[in-house]
Amino acid sequence: MTTNFLPLASRVQKVAPSLTLAIEARAKQMREQGANVISFSAGEPDFDTPEFIKEKAIESLRKGFTKYTPASGILELRKAISEKLARENSLQYAPEDIVVSCGAKHAIYNVLQVLLEEGDEAVFSSPYWLSYPEMVTLASAKSVIVPTTLESGYRMTPEALEKAITNRTKLLILNSPANPTGAVYSKEELIQFAEICKKKSVFILSDEIYEHLIYDNLKHYSIGALAPGVKDLTITVNGASKSYAMTGWRLGFAACPKPIAKAIGSLQSHSTSNPTSFAQVGFLEAIKNGAPEVKKMRDAFEKRRNFMVELISKIKKIKCFKAQGAFYLFCDISDLKTPSLQFSDRLLDEAKVAVVPGVVFGDDHAIRLSFATSEKNIEEGIHRISDFINRL
Repeated sequence: MTTNFLPLASRVQKVAPSLTLAIEARAKQMREQGANVISFSAGEPDFDTPEFIKEKAIESLRKGFTKYTPASGILELRKAISEKLARENSLQYAPEDIVVSCGAKHAIYNVLQVLLEEGDEAVFSSPYWLSYPEMVTLASAKSVIVPTTLESGYRMTPEALEKAITNRTKLLILNSPANPTGAVYSKEELIQFAEICKKKSVFILSDEIYEHLIYDNLKHYSIGALAPGVKDLTITVNGASKSYAMTGWRLGFAACPKPIAKAIGSLQSHSTSNPTSFAQVGFLEAIKNGAPEVKKMRDAFEKRRNFMVELISKIKKIKCFKAQGAFYLFCDISDLKTPSLQFSDRLLDEAKVAVVPGVVFGDDHAIRLSFATSEKNIEEGIHRISDFINRL
């Protein structure tokens, strides 16, 4: 008996799986087989979720807080997010303007689904977080990518943004601090972006998931607060994952103009429904009392960044951008004359070090290394990379 299978939907056939997750899975498999692999590929803090946050969630579980919640999240959490945005970001959002989702990634996906349609364009710079173009494709829209370089600090200029905008541009996707580069936009740059988007009537999705992981005494600015009227065009996305070491909890949010929040809430009600009930209680506790723990983690990341930069600076043929935020170093390997995927595969096979090839971020002349690991691992891993390059 033969069975005729229908082809997969064309939108799914256009989407590639996440290579960062695949590389980390391969490194884990090699470890399980006995290999001494050092991984710089993970996109998550190596710290455990602070104990008091876990205890609050456990307490809610024991009290039976295991049922459905409102699709957009519990009111107490949305109120706390509203207060946090006012206190830390100078953004005024009512709780009903906020939708809590299953991670910041899910929040971004929701935003693109309710804003973009066929024929629309979304502008963002490269190197980019690898899910942006895939999500734009899933929304039947087109990605317009503005290249940046190591020399420019991996920051898009206002002039380049304005040039990229057409009459089909619906959305600017902005990520500061940025994954994979760690670049941070200044207040002056953000104001210029805001004015351009106001003039062109372009929405802004501001991905601020790394806002608390920022170094060198720099300050994070939310673009929605920087110019009159720009908040009406801005969707601010953030979440629990990076700042509070809560990646597996899957909690993020989008703060939006009211019609967009309503549309996202409706979409979410027919897809995932609410985020996990007791996890929301943990996020609420993190927002209320997590600041001291965030500072400890941030300070540790800055120390590790400095250590990794110092070690990499001694390796010939690699140029490293000193990240201003997040927990990655983006390193230019163009002098090696080797495509990033080929370099990364050989590095893992021969030196047992996992990094992410820059090609997945739109730059085939670079690799991304996470410093969300111990100083011992950093020292040994960079030593292996140095030896590997010397053998090439």
